Amino acid sequence: MEKEGGKPAAVVAVVTEPRFTQRCREYLEKEKLLDRQHRVEKMPDGTVALPVLGDALPEQHLRELRSRVAPGGTCALTQLLDPVPSRKAQGCSPAQRLCLEVSRWAEGRGVTWSAELEADLPRSWQRHGNLLLLSENCFQAKQWKHLEPELWGVVASALGVQRLAKRGRVSPDGTRTPAVTLLLGDDGWVEHVDNGIRYTFDMTQCMFSFGNITEKLRVASLPCAGQVLVDLYAGIGYFTLPFLVHAGAAFVHACEWNPHAVAALKRNLEINGVAGRCQIHFGDNRKLNLSNIADRVNLGLIPSSEEGWPIACRVLRKDAGGILHIHQNVESFPGRNLQPSGNSEMGKEDWPCPQQIISNQRENGATGDSRRKVLSAAFKPEWHRWAESAETRIVSLLQQVHGKPWKTHILHIQPVKSYAPHVDHIVLDLECRPCPLVG
Repeated sequence: MEKEGGKPAAVVAVVTEPRFTQRCREYLEKEKLLDRQHRVEKMPDGTVALPVLGDALPEQHLRELRSRVAPGGTCALTQLLDPVPSRKAQGCSPAQRLCLEVSRWAEGRGVTWSAELEADLPRSWQRHGNLLLLSENCFQAKQWKHLEPELWGVVASALGVQRLAKRGRVSPDGTRTPAVTLLLGDDGWVEHVDNGIRYTFDMTQCMFSFGNITEKLRVASLPCAGQVLVDLYAGIGYFTLPFLVHAGAAFVHACEWNPHAVAALKRNLEINGVAGRCQIHFGDNRKLNLSNIADRVNLGLIPSSEEGWPIACRVLRKDAGGILHIHQNVESFPGRNLQPSGNSEMGKEDWPCPQQIISNQRENGATGDSRRKVLSAAFKPEWHRWAESAETRIVSLLQQVHGKPWKTHILHIQPVKSYAPHVDHIVLDLECRPCPLVG
């Protein structure tokens, strides 16, 4: 593991006296706690530091070392700020090291090593602290089954972690439960830090999208001081936390129906010190008992958040309105008629061109700055077309919900990531205001 700039990260080590070094080493190897990627180091006071895996050594192992392995001697934890890589670690890449250690171990158990098995080893992975997440397209050969579960300890040791998991496909169950199997370790809870915000979650139960970092950074920069927000699809707090921690929102109503995500969200609000400014609404947001409260509504669900549009319109403040942040996957195939399903009466000949969108915004009172933002960010015509159709649908919903006309305009269209070939995840910032009463 490395810090930014290529410097090695500090590692935890057990410090003991030279006479107990070999016994401590054997114990740590037996318990699969010894960090083989870094050298054992002699300390200035004559003691010896043995690097261990993870961010800390479990207390029960420290007690065992002190009472049984090194009785009457020194046995404490320290951090090696500039750990020295072992010779083995210096000589090959992590993927090469994995291949070397797994092949030797497998051959020692009577398995004939082959090019097929080597090709079935992972070449890349995600590291979450002391947990490594493997992709779904590795360890698929039948021979591996006969080597489990000991195989996973060898893989974890070779790659310098204590826990191992393997990715599957996301379940289409409404809560987007990831099909992640824990191969080694007691639980799948991990921590990830984005823009100074700590996210903890059980990766076997909750999704975490690294591709949304640009949108989380943008949300964090929005001027939300004193505002009340409703996050209709809060998850573990992907956008709820940036709104609270960095954007200065006064209060957020966070809606989520996945109980595992709610458990993570509660933790994340606490560890980031914002639990007092957020209320979690557990359950189906279509049954949300809120109205006339929000300055902003975040609809962070893809491929479409359209089911949440009526709720979003209802929770906007009746007197002043607010801004909707609408996430959507938009296809960009030439000639494809792209529009929300609720607006199916609009024919292809009715679609406006980008120039018409700008003129529509000018008529609705959009500023020059907001028009320039749309032009600079949304350069695909399909994005404009979907945004215009979504705006038309929202205007209709606002009038139905509030019983009076509203005006809207597109503030911004933000690309988030490419979701699939010819499919883009975008966000529409739509300003919605009630029309002043006449007479």
